Amino acid sequence: MDQRYHTRTLKLTTLALAALLILAGCSSTRMAYRYADWGVVWWVEDYVTLSRAQKQQLNQDLDSLRQWHCSAELPRYRAWLDELEADIADGAPDIDTIEYHQQQLLVFVPDLLDRAVPVAVNLLASLSDDQVTELARNMAEDQAELEQEMLGGNQDQTARARAERTTKRVERWLGSLNGQQQALVEEWSANRDQQTEIWLQGRKNWQEALLETLERRNQPGFDEAIRELVVNSENARGPEYQAMMTESQQALANLMHSLIRAGDQQHREHLQARANKLNQDFTALTCS
Repeated sequence: MDQRYHTRTLKLTTLALAALLILAGCSSTRMAYRYADWGVVWWVEDYVTLSRAQKQQLNQDLDSLRQWHCSAELPRYRAWLDELEADIADGAPDIDTIEYHQQQLLVFVPDLLDRAVPVAVNLLASLSDDQVTELARNMAEDQAELEQEMLGGNQDQTARARAERTTKRVERWLGSLNGQQQALVEEWSANRDQQTEIWLQGRKNWQEALLETLERRNQPGFDEAIRELVVNSENARGPEYQAMMTESQQALANLMHSLIRAGDQQHREHLQARANKLNQDFTALTCS
């Protein structure tokens, strides 16, 4: 199989996991990658021009990771989704049920991160000085674009933009929101004071820590430093980020509970169909 197939398969599982994390209590797909910083493999590949040898090594590493992920993890995802579908079918889930599924999902993350570390280490250790410079430049440009996009207005405009993003993501799971649900989203967004700023600063902190680590990529301890950045990324992102994520996880679980309660049978059917479709996507992935 070629590199594009391996990349497409793993990207699908990564993005699906990120989508599930939104349901579990993450406010955006980007923030969901807080739990999946092995995504460094994807954006390094996007930000850096790799040599043929680097692409071949990455292809081999991704094939090994994909085989493990398909055989060991996808059955766990499907079993969890079966349980989620059953709980939704029983009626609107209460807050305890939502929190239970939130925690069930997070159980998947540590093994995934741990297995992804060698892939990230092999790729990052192979970068030349010019490639590290290219990576730093592209990360800085992307960060500046994100800051302009997400913080370009005043506080009210930022809150409205946050509400629009949240509405769009929630509607993927529940369908079109009614008036009461939309009001809940707007109230929630207005109360997320400084969340966007903290997330962006945490992202910047992590990238700076990565670049500092890459300066020592030919020295002992590099593997352990990358493992820390991938597995325990919160440490590099800073205490404000850690506190925000802890609070946000609970707040978003409460928001999802409130939105489901404010909805009707059609919203619950949409949610169940969405979970079923994701389950089918996992089932369709092959490990051969």
